Amino acid sequence: MSGEKPDEQEYSFTVVKWFSLAAVVYLVVGALVGDFIAWELTFPELNFDNPYISFGRLRPLHTNAVIFAFGGSTLMATAYYIVQRTCHVRLWSDKLAWFTFWGWNAIIVAAVITFPLGLTQGKEYAELIWPIDIAIAVVWLAFTFNFIMTIVNRRVSHIYVANWFFLSMMVMITILHVVNSLAIPVTLTHSYSIYSGVHDAMIQWWWGHNAVGFFLTAGFLGIMYYFVPKQANRPVFSYRLSVLHFWALSFGYVWLGAHHLQYTALPDWTGSLGAAVSMAMIIPSWGGAINGVMTLSGAWNKLRDDYVLRFLVVSLAFYAMSTFEGPVMSIKTVNALSHYTDWTIGHVHSGALGWVAMVSIGAIYHMVTKLWGREIYSVSLVNTHFWIHTIGTIIYICAMWVSGIMQGLMWRATDDYGNLVYTFAETVSAMHPYYALRSIGGVLVLLGSLIMLYNIIKTISGARQPVSAAAEAKA
Repeated sequence: MSGEKPDEQEYSFTVVKWFSLAAVVYLVVGALVGDFIAWELTFPELNFDNPYISFGRLRPLHTNAVIFAFGGSTLMATAYYIVQRTCHVRLWSDKLAWFTFWGWNAIIVAAVITFPLGLTQGKEYAELIWPIDIAIAVVWLAFTFNFIMTIVNRRVSHIYVANWFFLSMMVMITILHVVNSLAIPVTLTHSYSIYSGVHDAMIQWWWGHNAVGFFLTAGFLGIMYYFVPKQANRPVFSYRLSVLHFWALSFGYVWLGAHHLQYTALPDWTGSLGAAVSMAMIIPSWGGAINGVMTLSGAWNKLRDDYVLRFLVVSLAFYAMSTFEGPVMSIKTVNALSHYTDWTIGHVHSGALGWVAMVSIGAIYHMVTKLWGREIYSVSLVNTHFWIHTIGTIIYICAMWVSGIMQGLMWRATDDYGNLVYTFAETVSAMHPYYALRSIGGVLVLLGSLIMLYNIIKTISGARQPVSAAAEAKA
């Protein structure tokens, strides 16, 4: 037998390793760009009158880096890892897997080049220009086809629920991306959407919210349903509840996009329908969160010293919180206050930093030890990362909650004659200390990601943590 580990021979894990490492690098890059633009909003002179690093051009680079570069790499790493483990079979095509890796990274490089140049379609989460949109569709279909064919070739009859969540994500993102990105090219870098006016807005937010619902929720629930039981060494609390969670999510989430367009030219009934279904979606979302947390029944003691498990469990708390907050914000009376304010930014980041980032970080820490067959270089650094990230996230979202609610109240404040009490400039000035606080929270998240990158590189390299003389004597 060769020097390869049995898993390396049986499964296609090399591409998973590369995706995992890329995800951590993109986490650092995304956090760095995000924190820089947060400081730019706090101190606008930081753009140095340079259009290439202005907020308007770097903001889509930040969102695409954290969602599609970090989040996408994490999803591809975990999907390829989980489908092999649960189906007891190698990936259907190693070549297609590597095409997915290099194709996805080429798209990310294209985003890094085009956004600072101001080349964009101006659509939220769909800013990339039309040639890159086509490349995304091709790579995503290759990823999806390879995943499906691996399941077809499985050696077990059962298809584990995590794979169903990944399939839901893959099928829906394909439909959403293609339909929303339909455009008439004018030049190599410019195109016009085939939709116009309010129809374009409706299709855009059908995509925009479902990018959250399927890319950032369904896919990461697939991660949760595999790695929480694995790390806790316990079976899923209720498999029936997980199946109910899957079907309710898959058929319910697609109706929610209209709640982003309350008080616009969109017909009133569509906003009401979006809000009503949003409220209903609290039930399956909380069912999934409770299912994940209750998987620890009989193993709560593991939380004392297993910080990877802490990442996974705390992510579920943020998932429950953000999937309650979002529907509440979709209600028209609440939306009248929250719309266009920083409250929305706080909500988005409670889901992004709390739910998506933390479940991803926990999954990557778990996978690294399995893929390279080594203990993590430093458990204490995982511990440090957990607390720094958690505190940074809480500072961030609390600052945005306070800033956003204050912002909304100031915008609508009127005197006895019906005149606005505050000018727009006064609201911006009042938000300044909260922007500074948000930026400090971002620094902590960035610091945590750097600690993670260092810890994983040391783990991969096979380094051993130095042991103190006292510890050696004790041993």
